[in-house]
Amino acid sequence: MASGCDRVVVVGVDDSAHSYHALETALDLFFVPFKSNPQFKLVVIHARPTATSVLGFAGPGTVDIIPMVEQDLDKTASLVKKKCAEVCSAKSVEIMSSEVIEGDPRNIMLEGAERHHASVLVLGSHGYGAVKRVFLGSVSDYLAHHAHCSVMIVKKPKAKHTSTDKH
Repeated sequence: MASGCDRVVVVGVDDSAHSYHALETALDLFFVPFKSNPQFKLVVIHARPTATSVLGFAGPGTVDIIPMVEQDLDKTASLVKKKCAEVCSAKSVEIMSSEVIEGDPRNIMLEGAERHHASVLVLGSHGYGAVKRVFLGSVSDYLAHHAHCSVMIVKKPKAKHTSTDKH
């Protein structure tokens, strides 16, 4: 292609401010400056958790709850796709592919980056400390070590505290 638009940026999103910030950062760095001559194609992937992983247990009564959890997860996934489309539209960036895939985010993002032959994989950082990363696992840390492309981990700036004088 004359535009060199065979390179792909894959952005992993969940329903967090961190991932939306990562998406906006990716757009500002890789797409907005090159609107007239796109250098990359954009793929947005949302790894939808399974109902059983959200519930974290299985036992009597779980079968009754699973359909409600599935419905809620589908609703969240739909909202995530809609929000991503709005963010991209506001910056006049076209999404080549917007995907929702059920499973472990580590595997979904790794497979998505490989399937789309990503040049760059962009993820938001939740900013967990070392202890939380050990117990919860860090998707970005895992992908930084296992992805076969460049991985950009975007940290959301902390809100600056303003002092208010109370006299």
